[in-house]
Amino acid sequence: MSVSREDIKKALGEMPVMELVELINELEEDWGVSAAAPVAVAAAAGEGVAAEEEKDEFDVVLTSFGDNKVAVIKAVRAVTGLGLKEAKDAVEGTPSVIKEAAAKDEAAELKKTLEDAGA
Repeated sequence: MSVSREDIKKALGEMPVMELVELINELEEDWGVSAAAPVAVAAAAGEGVAAEEEKDEFDVVLTSFGDNKVAVIKAVRAVTGLGLKEAKDAVEGTPSVIKEAAAKDEAAELKKTLEDAGA
């Protein structure tokens, strides 16, 4: 007697989650496979493309202005060239993008400047 896929899916759907996890682990051991392998391969394949794009340009995002808002506003004005009102709006409207598509070194420098100001 053969069991259909629908019967298997129905039985698995009725099984408590912890029992299902144990069953998966047992099947992995018995068959010498891993359910995570296809995901890892797919992630690695997509990672190569994403890594190239990610390494070239970074966005500097202000997530919090900390305790010293005035110093952070001054730092934002210095690194962006914005006017006082625009810099104040950017700081108070966190999270806000301070610089888009910055080179890695420039992004690190901007981050350090903002963190030194208290952001």
